[in-house]
Amino acid sequence: MSDLEVHAGLLRELHHGSMLVLPNAWDEPSAELVVELGFPVVATSSAAVADVLGHADGEKAPWREMFAAVARITRTVPVPVTVDAEAGYGLSPDDFVAALLDAGAVGCNLEDTDHRRGGLLDAQEQADRLAGVRAAADAAGVPVVVNARIDTFLPSSGIGEADRLPEALRRARLYREAGVDCVYPIGGSAGDTLPPLVAEGPVNGNTTDELDLEALRALGVARVSFGPRFYRAGGLATMRDALERLGAR
Repeated sequence: MSDLEVHAGLLRELHHGSMLVLPNAWDEPSAELVVELGFPVVATSSAAVADVLGHADGEKAPWREMFAAVARITRTVPVPVTVDAEAGYGLSPDDFVAALLDAGAVGCNLEDTDHRRGGLLDAQEQADRLAGVRAAADAAGVPVVVNARIDTFLPSSGIGEADRLPEALRRARLYREAGVDCVYPIGGSAGDTLPPLVAEGPVNGNTTDELDLEALRALGVARVSFGPRFYRAGGLATMRDALERLGAR
């Protein structure tokens, strides 16, 4: 088996054991710190990577620059790397998977925000795209782990508060049917919204004032990520202090 296959298999397994904690990195030193402190996977933050490169988040950075940053990270660390790939940068599923694997990554977040027209992408259109990514990964022989971000809870979605959870559940079902490994209802980490999503399969959550890591674990959340939190809080020194308190779970 290739290193990519091994890393992809390990990343998938980690979604079905104890909750996977993913401190998000933005460059080689921050990725090395994640590994040094015992975390088994490095995840990237698109907002932090884009900012380091001098661009705004929301697919404003050229995709080649974003993947080049990922490649520098994968060459530096010995663990699986999963990429916050925003909405896929307009690449076809085949081209997207090729770029991901060429960069040495074995997992990705793909969100359903439409960065060109605003609001959300059509749910079935996004499900078809995710199915295409799964098929391309299968054809490449690497079981890429796909985390489908669901953006219904974001104000930019244009969805009314009462409809956010039902629409998130609808999208989660479509995306799981398309072959994703995990869904990520960003902005929806709450005690009353996560349980119905968790009941149907692996979910990526975020810590909040209401929910710490232990509370998320008790709810059955499969993985937790932090986005650009550590980068925006002051970089490596702040990140080290936070991760030492957090501990590899």
